[in-house]
Amino acid sequence: MIAIEATGLRKSFGKVKALDGLNLTVPAGRVCALLGPNGAGKTTAVRILATLARPDAGTARVAGHDPVSEPRRVRELVGLAGQHAAVDDDLTGRENLFILGLMHHLGRRGARIRASELLEQFGLAEAADRLVKTWSGGMRRRLDVVASLIVTPLVLFLDEPTTGLDPRSRAEIWTAIRKLASNGTTILLTTQYLDEADQLSDQIVIIDAGRVVAQGRPDDLKDTLGSRIDVVVADPGDLPAAAAVVARLTSGTPRVEAGERRLSASVAAGLVTLPELVRLLDAAGVAAEDVSLRRPTLDEVFLDRTDRTDRTDRTESKDRTSDEEPAA
Repeated sequence: MIAIEATGLRKSFGKVKALDGLNLTVPAGRVCALLGPNGAGKTTAVRILATLARPDAGTARVAGHDPVSEPRRVRELVGLAGQHAAVDDDLTGRENLFILGLMHHLGRRGARIRASELLEQFGLAEAADRLVKTWSGGMRRRLDVVASLIVTPLVLFLDEPTTGLDPRSRAEIWTAIRKLASNGTTILLTTQYLDEADQLSDQIVIIDAGRVVAQGRPDDLKDTLGSRIDVVVADPGDLPAAAAVVARLTSGTPRVEAGERRLSASVAAGLVTLPELVRLLDAAGVAAEDVSLRRPTLDEVFLDRTDRTDRTDRTESKDRTSDEEPAA
């Protein structure tokens, strides 16, 4: 079953193309990470799918319903935690969650119980009866994410859910995301932390300039770059000889880091083993301090895919820090 589907989504703000024919499919029960540089269109896509913005063109379905023609039904089935806190600073944490529980028709007793459960689960119980404006930024962010979980949604949109959180708080959010997914909730999250996407997601979609430039499982995307060779030589004078050895194994000239004794390059997966590489360097008279053959990181996949994108139609200011809808 498909939980989220978008076909040819387009959205512009003046001369800025936020989305330029975005296609997206997320099966039910999956965690999908939507990645991209600032201004790529991530937040705009989430806003359209969550009924907070209308596309200029294209269609979408969320939990089987159209966000444009059936916004009320979609809102009943989804949860959303945006980039900016939506809780009331002049209420306590408990009061915020209690009111949301009433709005979701849990009843006074049910809302009170659910608020206590979530506050305890996310380590906010001690501060629960203090005004939210006295909380730290990380605690307020946690409460904002918790607020989207008052009723377990069929689809949950998380727009950079762990930005500004300490490692313990991030781990708590990760645990909650995994539990929700294991219980059947489909989760679409945007994040600037690629380790987060790597750890949590079943599916990764990388977008740039409002279009999908790569998608797949994390491991499959890494395999498209092959393996990474890194060599650190004892004598900088050995760099040319080491580069010649590595170049014979790769499709291009290895990258030599300026001012260092290190070179690195990509090689097709399975083309060479580490012992073979060490023997070749020894045969060339290269004294290597360190030689490694490793799988690429998701960061490297991200940089490779977004570096390829033609940005000639991108008109956003360089100092834009998010791809949200410009203020009116």
